[in-house]
Amino acid sequence: MKNKNNTSCISLLWLFFCLSTSLYAQEIISVQGRVDGAEGPLIGVTVLIKGTQSATVTDSKGAFKIKAPKGASLLFEFMGYTSQEREVKVNVMIVKLNQNTESLKEITINTGYYNVKERERTGSIAKITAKDIELSPVVNPLQALQGRMAGVHITQNTGIAGGGFEIEIRGKNSLGLSSTDANKPMYVIDGVPISDISVMNSSGFTTSLFNSRISILNGINPKDIESIEILKDADATAIYGSRGANGVVLITTKKGQAGKTRFTINSSTSFSKVGKFMDMMNTEQFNQMRDEAFANDGITVFPTNAYDMNGMWDRNRYTDWQKELIGGTAISKDIALGVSGGNDFTRFNINLAHGENGTVFPQSGKGFVRNSASINLNHRSKDDKWNINVMANYSVSTNDLPSADLTRQSLLLPPNAPALYEANGKLNWQNNTFFNPLAPLGKTYDNETRMLVLNTQIGYKILPSTSMKLNAGVTTNSFEENVLEPHTIFIPSRNLTSNSGSVSQKANNNLDSFIIEPQLHWEKKLGDHSLKALVGGTFQSNSSDMFKITGRGFSSNAFIRNIGLALIKEVNQIGNSEYKYAALFTRLNYSFKDKYIVNLTGRRDGSSRFGDNNKFGNFGAVGAAWIFSEESFAKDLQWLSFGKLRGSYGTTGSDAIGDYMYLDTYTANTVLYNGLPGLYPSRLFNPNYSWEKTTKLEAAIEFSLFKDRINASLAWYQNRSSNQLLAINLPEITGFPSISDNFGATVQNRGWELTLNTVNVQKENWNWITNFNISLPENKLIAFPGLEDSTYKNRYVIGKTINLVPSYNYEGIDPVTGLYKFTDYDNNNIINTQDKKVFVEREMKFHGGLQNTLSYKNFSLDFLFQFVKQTNYNYDNIATRPGTLVTNYPSRVVDRWTPSNLDAEYIKANASNNAASTSNTLMKQSNRVISDASFIRLKNLSLGYQLALPKLGIEAVNLYVQGQNLWTLTNYYGIDPEFIFIGNLPPLRTIAFGMQLTF
Repeated sequence: MKNKNNTSCISLLWLFFCLSTSLYAQEIISVQGRVDGAEGPLIGVTVLIKGTQSATVTDSKGAFKIKAPKGASLLFEFMGYTSQEREVKVNVMIVKLNQNTESLKEITINTGYYNVKERERTGSIAKITAKDIELSPVVNPLQALQGRMAGVHITQNTGIAGGGFEIEIRGKNSLGLSSTDANKPMYVIDGVPISDISVMNSSGFTTSLFNSRISILNGINPKDIESIEILKDADATAIYGSRGANGVVLITTKKGQAGKTRFTINSSTSFSKVGKFMDMMNTEQFNQMRDEAFANDGITVFPTNAYDMNGMWDRNRYTDWQKELIGGTAISKDIALGVSGGNDFTRFNINLAHGENGTVFPQSGKGFVRNSASINLNHRSKDDKWNINVMANYSVSTNDLPSADLTRQSLLLPPNAPALYEANGKLNWQNNTFFNPLAPLGKTYDNETRMLVLNTQIGYKILPSTSMKLNAGVTTNSFEENVLEPHTIFIPSRNLTSNSGSVSQKANNNLDSFIIEPQLHWEKKLGDHSLKALVGGTFQSNSSDMFKITGRGFSSNAFIRNIGLALIKEVNQIGNSEYKYAALFTRLNYSFKDKYIVNLTGRRDGSSRFGDNNKFGNFGAVGAAWIFSEESFAKDLQWLSFGKLRGSYGTTGSDAIGDYMYLDTYTANTVLYNGLPGLYPSRLFNPNYSWEKTTKLEAAIEFSLFKDRINASLAWYQNRSSNQLLAINLPEITGFPSISDNFGATVQNRGWELTLNTVNVQKENWNWITNFNISLPENKLIAFPGLEDSTYKNRYVIGKTINLVPSYNYEGIDPVTGLYKFTDYDNNNIINTQDKKVFVEREMKFHGGLQNTLSYKNFSLDFLFQFVKQTNYNYDNIATRPGTLVTNYPSRVVDRWTPSNLDAEYIKANASNNAASTSNTLMKQSNRVISDASFIRLKNLSLGYQLALPKLGIEAVNLYVQGQNLWTLTNYYGIDPEFIFIGNLPPLRTIAFGMQLTF
């Protein structure tokens, strides 16, 4: 299968390359010139060959060079100026543009099924371009979005390259109890929906490394992306129906531009480290605590497991375990080769990329490696009736790692634990008293992900006002994991051999998807009236299968990779599923005098994931906009460049609930009965299983002031998600713990979003632009009929966020006992689950970003600050009671209870006190473990220098230095405030050096 995929990829590359060699049949003229404004040369003017995607921009002197067919038209466009066309007749052009407030809003936005000008947009759509993405030294494009978009919050799950991300677009709409995908957005690459369900629902090997989250977008090279648009409100998402409830992420890859064949080489090397270590106890502080612990317990004869006290260990040793285990430097190398070109009718773009990303762990293997190929071919007929776009993206990603994240070990090991190696270089087990943290490195983990995305879009213009389009795509995701666990990773006292202790595990997970979407477009302009209509359908089919096998016991570890040689073989999990989806959709757009705009959208969806009584759902939206700056009363307002009021209302649904949830389901039992496997019932039939429904409402104002020097947008939104899918508990006599069904619970997400763009300086040599965004979200449960009589009464509270944590109420340290105190709500002198009366909110108050872009001649500087106001779990959530040998402690634990320190932060040190252990367990379930996790972070910094070497035939050389996660200001008690999984590797601080060569 692998050879077959490779052959297909090579064949596609060869085909497109051959096609690209026949593109130049017209006379081409090399045009150069200068573009001026009222105050002199204009920098950054787009010079476009009309009817093509071939373009260039003016340099710091307003100069440009471009090759164009004789007789073609050059279109000159610049923010705040009137566009101008010039026919290509001569080699030299001097162009002067006049200021105009309209040009700012002529930017085209991709909504997936259609394009719309920014000026005429009625929906809420956020966009970043290749420029912003390429400023960041990132592996996954989602990293480049952090802090750049209002209403979009992204959290990186791990600092290990190749991991996953949590993305929320205007909050969580679903209680999420039906599926881990219930709050995920829809991803679309060049018109093809992709799903990472196959990777999310992996074999479980990824739990300790990636928290069972691996992003499918790891297979996309960020430098292949032209733009990312995120659709947020009902008007923008309703055309996606049941797939758009949580927002839509549209990824558009780069396409070729007409002109000479252009080659690009991009190479970079980056160095990444943990940005900040926890301040942990040193040996002196640790020993003092241990001495107190035994004194408090009255122990004078040390037990056999008190190795630091009974002489088995050198208790005066010191090792900074964070530096030892996660203090390395992860070195990453990336190189990309690109070739693009074409003429007015056929264009091509081919990119090949190779990337290697190491880890900070010692002896960590190869790390994350990605090889990718991206191909775009675009053709239109000379009569402009036919057009065809073909896209292919193929990537192979591998991750070769230790089987566990060593971050937790680096925090838990006592500072006086023994050395890692003996004098002879072998692992040190300290006479079987020390579990060496390097031993798990012998247990290896590797995965391989193969992703193929193919898309073809064919368009035909039937009449001047009518055209048809066919969008078809195929995606294939193949995910394979291997874990090798030799017996040598265990402590020698267990006396294991390869015959009894070595284990080999393998899992495969594959997802194949096909989609076809026929569409019919019509548009007509009658005087001041303009009509556009779209009718189409979607037919999608997904199939997935999963397989896992375990082999135990090998005659030698040399055979551990061959499960066939295992003494015992277990098929642990076999599963496959199919998903069918069909829809009809329509869109009607009406505009009057280009200032009153109404957009109507409707969609009827059918999904195989629902019961027989509810296979189909209807969704729709209405969006409207009023460009009030076109009114007579606004014409005399010289300070107003543009103004628009817009709003939308509509419904979307969600079928991200997993397959077969409504059916009678049977699961294979691998435990044999009379030598035969069997089946057991695992789910009950529910024909009424139905869609979750999200109603979205939005109102916004957009305006530009002082000749587009200040551009702003302020939006208020409200999303209400009802018909929530939950598990209803059943009596034990039924044989089933629960049945999935729809509840009348309603989750509301409401908030404000502000974006602000200012052109601070725009001179011949100097430019300074600022972008700011802030989001103020509010999430709460507004309805849940029968909540008090359900099992969810201890999980949710009406009027509160759905991110509640039921907790004990922490009151401090008892000055008499030296233990933690909690509120005894039922006054029975016992603290138990009946006293979990405090519901603590893990919530986000606001988030956003501040970006500044400065340029001086050939130099450019861009930096982005990300800020988040939130509460989250702190380090106390994993803390053990002070005084034990099993862990080290943060240095703040020196503030613990003693007879002379009654008002302490931590309980007294105890070596073996059950009451202290119980007290500590209750503390970890109290409101003390959730605290402020706000931060301001210098998320990204990029410094570049660009020059041209025409005598060497080099169009541009761009030298750059980039940084990621460079500095963080926070009061958070933990290793990193962004990271929600305490004890796992946080996002790393990265510095990259690179060069891009274009010729």
